Amino acid sequence: MVAEGLGGEIISADSALVYRGMDIGTAKPTPSEMRGITHHMIDIVEPDQEYNAALYQKQTRAVIAGISERGKLPILVGGTGLYIRAVIDPYDFSGAGGDPLFRNRLLKEAHRDGPGALHGKLEIVDPVAAARLHPRDLRRVIRALEVYHLTGKTISSYQNRDENHEPLYRLFMFGLTMARVHLYSRIEERVDGMITAGLVDEVRQLLKKGFSPELSSLRSLGYKEIISYLSGAETLEKAVETLKRNTRRFAKRQLTWFRRDQRMKWLNLNYPGHSSRAAQEITTFLEGVL
Repeated sequence: MVAEGLGGEIISADSALVYRGMDIGTAKPTPSEMRGITHHMIDIVEPDQEYNAALYQKQTRAVIAGISERGKLPILVGGTGLYIRAVIDPYDFSGAGGDPLFRNRLLKEAHRDGPGALHGKLEIVDPVAAARLHPRDLRRVIRALEVYHLTGKTISSYQNRDENHEPLYRLFMFGLTMARVHLYSRIEERVDGMITAGLVDEVRQLLKKGFSPELSSLRSLGYKEIISYLSGAETLEKAVETLKRNTRRFAKRQLTWFRRDQRMKWLNLNYPGHSSRAAQEITTFLEGVL
């Protein structure tokens, strides 16, 4: 509604929507849900292609420039906090470089000892980053350890330094929230809907195509749990229960991340009709300032 009312184009800020063939588990918007609005940063890489916040930053800033040149309003939408901050704030990903041998060593260590072992190492050298990252977010945990290994400085110190600068754009930020009981009910319904829509078969087809279950893309929420079922490690009932639990935890971490940003204006979605009301409130506000 906001994009329609203001002549905007949507830019996805969801780190999972970039992958082709991962539709149900990411709740990727369908053509009918897009309602004719141009959407960007969706289906841009294969599940086995490397993708990260630095690439997203570069590509999305170019997309924003193009939308602005067309006289449209760029609307960044999604829940991957680092991707959003990487675009709107002057995050610098260029200084730390990379060390493939170090990364591979950590990856082997994670496979041998479990991801919690690496997360424990990160807690020692960078407790701020460790608090932000889930222990199973292996790619980002390894990157944080790599930055410390290469520079002797924590990745959180780079991020905090960048956060203290002025944003790159004229920003209006809105966050959607609801009471925990309503949120958890929505999560239950969403996961059940994904299973009904064919999430198990979607994951099975990705594996049949040869995509490794160890890929970062397939370690994302909704895929790793179903892979556990397909590998025989869990029953489907248990995998669904685990997915619901992990989604609740992820939602809690999202709220913690975004609530730290004082620029955010929060809108409540506790009751039926509040989504439309929130969209109208955003549209009315922006009409008055743009």
